[in-house]
Amino acid sequence: MTDDLQSLRDDTEAALRRAADLRAWDAVRVSVLGKSGTLTALLKQLGGVPAEQRRDRGAALNRLKDDLATLIEARRGELEAAELDARLAAERVDVTAPPRPRETGSIHPISRTMEEMAAIFGAMGFTIAEGPDVESDWHNFGALNIPAHHPARADHDTFYLPPTAPGAPPPVLRTHTSPVQVRTMLREKPPLRVVVMGRTYRADHDATHSPMFHQLEGLAIDRDLTLGHLKGCLIDFLRSFFGIADLPVRFRASYFPFTEPSMEVDIGWNRRTGELGGGGDWLEILGSGMVHPKVLANCGIDPTVWQGFAFGMGVERVTMLKHGIPDLRPFYEGDIRWLRHYAASPFAPTMLHEGV
Repeated sequence: MTDDLQSLRDDTEAALRRAADLRAWDAVRVSVLGKSGTLTALLKQLGGVPAEQRRDRGAALNRLKDDLATLIEARRGELEAAELDARLAAERVDVTAPPRPRETGSIHPISRTMEEMAAIFGAMGFTIAEGPDVESDWHNFGALNIPAHHPARADHDTFYLPPTAPGAPPPVLRTHTSPVQVRTMLREKPPLRVVVMGRTYRADHDATHSPMFHQLEGLAIDRDLTLGHLKGCLIDFLRSFFGIADLPVRFRASYFPFTEPSMEVDIGWNRRTGELGGGGDWLEILGSGMVHPKVLANCGIDPTVWQGFAFGMGVERVTMLKHGIPDLRPFYEGDIRWLRHYAASPFAPTMLHEGV
């Protein structure tokens, strides 16, 4: 190899050693083997070499080209390996370190309350019944012994929809979940034991009322049911739901068109502190009673053979009492801060599973 070719080899090797990354390496490659590179220029000058030297000169240039190409590719492999090692070191994960906290979903307080209610009543032998949100006038009012002059039928209390036919009573957004009880009695033969949970609608909106809210209602039909069965069922439920084994419960005479006799149910609480279970004060919590014979007859059940009890409560109301929530409106405003505070973990057990 002539001195100029040896010098080119030495210079290329030195430049490759100095190349610290692939960009510098590529600059060396182009300066030697590129279209304007040093070796390329020598190859182009081969035609001007005397004929007797041209063969040896060409062979030496080709050997040098192969050697330099091998050196250049070997250096690229070294740089790529070093770059990969550096990247792996920078992105190294300590698998023994605790994981980063991640945002997880949660269960809305209303959904959680209904899950707890379903668990408690399920343990008592009740099954869950469902029905449509849009009801006929008969299912929502007539079958439940609610007369035409009753204030619940007024426009300022009830959302009416356009009639389905001329002269027909307009359908309504159900004002309570009792129509599902009617549908269940029409569809199934007694004995029955069901609870109904779902949305209801009334034209009212303030800190303690919403135009859309949730109710739970229960219905039991059998041959020998009495007020004692109703009282035992509700006392057990309330004490289980609120987690107070000796929660005071009081039944007061009242009036509902669909039950006779009818009773309001109160629980003991402290008016000054808001604490449930003591204080000497009473707080109304739900309505109940024995199913009116006319309602049984309207649903095709003989009231001389069968009798039953029914009860109903607002899901939001008991949720507010249990968790100390002062205002109804945030339930539907979607404020993430409120939800983080009051929502429940999807992995938390229900009260029934906690052994309350």
